[in-house]
Amino acid sequence: IEDETQVSRATQGEQDNYEMHVRAANIVRAGESLMKLVSDLKQFLILNDFPSVNEAINQRNQQLRSLQEECDKKLIALRDEISIDLYELEEEYYSSSYSLCDSNDLPLCEAYWRQDFATLSPESLSMPLTAATAEQSVATSQSSTPSHPHVNGHGAGPAEHS
Repeated sequence: IEDETQVSRATQGEQDNYEMHVRAANIVRAGESLMKLVSDLKQFLILNDFPSVNEAINQRNQQLRSLQEECDKKLIALRDEISIDLYELEEEYYSSSYSLCDSNDLPLCEAYWRQDFATLSPESLSMPLTAATAEQSVATSQSSTPSHPHVNGHGAGPAEHS
């Protein structure tokens, strides 16, 4: 014997079925929301983990600084070797019979370090060194004495002008 209710048994079954689908969908949506929250927390931790990011940056800076120091040391050693070789080559050239320079000319290294400021005018002292040197060489070339186009006096010789 069936009880008399407002809804029939088939309608009650459909209602229960629909209610189970809605609850299952709510559970799935809540699970997806939790998974998204966990993913966001992981991403936030990775991107905003400042102590580990700072540590990685400091390690890379240290590596690059040591590499820079090593390169600087090698460059300084190379510069010293080239300077020694250049000095030896200059000595050999100036003592050889092939030298076209006067006996009072200075080697390149001495001419570079020894600047004769007594011949420069007071106006040229306020100019950069290269401009003052260029003015001095122009003034010397206009005089009657033979001149050399370079600061060190070892420029083109008389044979190279013709």
